[in-house]
Amino acid sequence: MALIAPFCIGVAGPSCSGKTSIAQRLAAKLPGEVTVFGTDAYYLDLSHLSYAERCGVNFDDPDMLESKLLAEHVADLRRGRPVRRPLYDFATHSRVQSRHETIEPRDFLIVEGLFTLHWPEVRTLFDVSAFVAAPDATCLHRRTGRDVRERGRTIESILAQYDATVRPGNDRYVLPSRSHADLVVNGEDPVEVSAERIAAVVLERASLKRT
Repeated sequence: MALIAPFCIGVAGPSCSGKTSIAQRLAAKLPGEVTVFGTDAYYLDLSHLSYAERCGVNFDDPDMLESKLLAEHVADLRRGRPVRRPLYDFATHSRVQSRHETIEPRDFLIVEGLFTLHWPEVRTLFDVSAFVAAPDATCLHRRTGRDVRERGRTIESILAQYDATVRPGNDRYVLPSRSHADLVVNGEDPVEVSAERIAAVVLERASLKRT
């Protein structure tokens, strides 16, 4: 399925709502070549701060990401131009210096992240936008399990961060962006069901775009 330019899809939702899993499953359902494009690579470089200062930064604020560069890169990919995406080291909260990842335009581009639909300059670039909704209790339960299992964190530190920045950021920035979505899927539904719902809308609009 060769499109004139990549068909762009935005997927947003709270932390641990299931958006990354849904985006990856959606990619498997689309014909042709698909790029899943996480926005986390665009967090600002904090290497000028001490490590202790970096750890105290509120990463649940959209101002901590370089949205202008993200918008430029999505726009370039829409035009069929490759981009050099930053490489971000989450262990040190800084960008990997002098290294980039080249992203080539493909048939479909899926951009997923917390604030994907927050920035006007980014959300206007999508042909279809979806929001993954999930109750706060579900997101917290998933995040606790993930951070203990994968990041070696204590439950106390996870709950403290969730109360201090994650939940307030979700309420202030993420949940309001739901109003900009073309469709809302339930993050508690099976991933297959949600991906199928989004794929149906994407394929219908992609077909219309080609005519």
